[in-house]
Amino acid sequence: MDRFTIDSLLDLTHTAFPELFQGKTYPWEVLGEIHDLILRAGQKLDPKLYEQKGEDLWIARSAKVAASACVNGPAIIGEEAQIRHCAFIRGDAIVGAGAVVGNSTELKNCVLFEGVQVPHYNYVGDSILGYRAHMGAGSICSNVRSDKKLVTVRCAGQAVETGRKKFGAILGDGVEVGCGSVLNPGTVIGRGTQIYPLSSVRGCVPGESIHKQDGEIIKRV
Repeated sequence: MDRFTIDSLLDLTHTAFPELFQGKTYPWEVLGEIHDLILRAGQKLDPKLYEQKGEDLWIARSAKVAASACVNGPAIIGEEAQIRHCAFIRGDAIVGAGAVVGNSTELKNCVLFEGVQVPHYNYVGDSILGYRAHMGAGSICSNVRSDKKLVTVRCAGQAVETGRKKFGAILGDGVEVGCGSVLNPGTVIGRGTQIYPLSSVRGCVPGESIHKQDGEIIKRV
């Protein structure tokens, strides 16, 4: 599992809140702490850069939020981020600087690092998306098992119990997810990996790989 630790997946210089990950080994360990982190960190944000909207919502003054978007707190929307037409942020979401949350995309209990793009009809729940990760149109993070059991991360014969009923996916820095793909609960994708369109992805996918529709994984060249 060493290839799927925080250090191997995520560059913490590309999130405004690296303290969320301190003292943790695996990125899914932070999912239960996003809510409290937002409430603490929001109070410390520079009011010259961020405007507080209501009790627990902070939006960077340089961010662009469409009038038709629904943004609920607790949430922090970073500088130069774009929240586009009919986006739905349900709460407990951190949207990094320069990130794009597009039309009809829904976020809930997640962290988007800087430059992330979820631009068209995406669902991102109980998930972490690394620096400049991109999800193609209609691709989603499925965050609850069909049998409603706790999510387990499985990799190369190893299994790690997360203790979470809801856990979508972890995308390492620079991951590209093709249109219409489903990332099943507990999916972890290594840095720089490409997921073919219309894929159903389970378990751990190594970094710098290509995941094909039939589940075949090859090394990127």
